[in-house]
Amino acid sequence: MTQQVRPIPEGFHTITPHLVCSGAADALTFYAQAFGAVEMSRMPGPNGKIMHAQMRIGDSIFMLADDFPDYGCVGPLALKNTPVYIHLYVEDVDAAYARAIEAGAKPIMQVADMFWGDRYGQLEDPFGHRWSIATHKRDMTPEQMREEMEKSMDQTCAGAQQ
Repeated sequence: MTQQVRPIPEGFHTITPHLVCSGAADALTFYAQAFGAVEMSRMPGPNGKIMHAQMRIGDSIFMLADDFPDYGCVGPLALKNTPVYIHLYVEDVDAAYARAIEAGAKPIMQVADMFWGDRYGQLEDPFGHRWSIATHKRDMTPEQMREEMEKSMDQTCAGAQQ
């Protein structure tokens, strides 16, 4: 009798980020310090590089590997930018943001209360990946969010005119 294989492996969600880093071993250390990530596995590759690793933050797994430019596999530092943010919900966004900055992340947007009900900030890790970090503070309807957005836009525009 054969055992049925799960189409989505145990512990994974439908979407799983897979990060490419220049210096993946250092990234594993950074993510542990900055976000409390726990290393699940590491597969060494040629020249001391990491072919594949898995980490868990809370209930979510993400994968990462070193860059291999000869095979067209490069990270955001080589690209000099990234259009992708990895969104991380935490219990205390202010503490998580401060811990990430202390670990070596660069602040992009300071933590603040947002119109959609989250306390939210953005940062860039030393490997060029952008992270948005939030703690959900208020459940809101789409209409409430729109009203709050319009109020915040009015305040921003009024401040710019002064």
